[in-house]
Amino acid sequence: MKVLTITSKLEVYDDIQEVSKDIQDLMKIAIETRDKAYAPYSNFKVGAALLLENGEIVEGSNQENASYPSGLCAERTAVYFAGAKYPKTRILKMVISAKSMKHKTEAPVPPCGACRQALVEYEVKQENPIEMYFMGGTGKVMKANSVKDLLPLVFDSNCL
Repeated sequence: MKVLTITSKLEVYDDIQEVSKDIQDLMKIAIETRDKAYAPYSNFKVGAALLLENGEIVEGSNQENASYPSGLCAERTAVYFAGAKYPKTRILKMVISAKSMKHKTEAPVPPCGACRQALVEYEVKQENPIEMYFMGGTGKVMKANSVKDLLPLVFDSNCL
């Protein structure tokens, strides 16, 4: 038997004021987008903002549906729009803010598993890491230098 140890390195900032001005500006967009999310069932709103290599910023918010599987997370809304509108443009950074409408959300909220898989597909496709920053409604901010830090055992085309 062999044991495999997997580690991920994430940076943790106590407050949004500790990250760079460009990330603060992106997070402000993600927060504004989060507040426009359509989340009448979960009461959990998420906003995402992507910075593309061409300087464009693409936004996405979660969009729920009474038929739960038919909704879409903020991260995939943003990344799929970026892929459709700017198919050959690399994604440099993604910031995410999530907020429960039922209770205070202070801990950083990372992307769900389905979003991690979708994001890693774009990271593999563009052959360049995507910096990820995520937070709750307030409080700490976490940074991953790559989606692979959040999904270390990647399922990609090499597995097929």
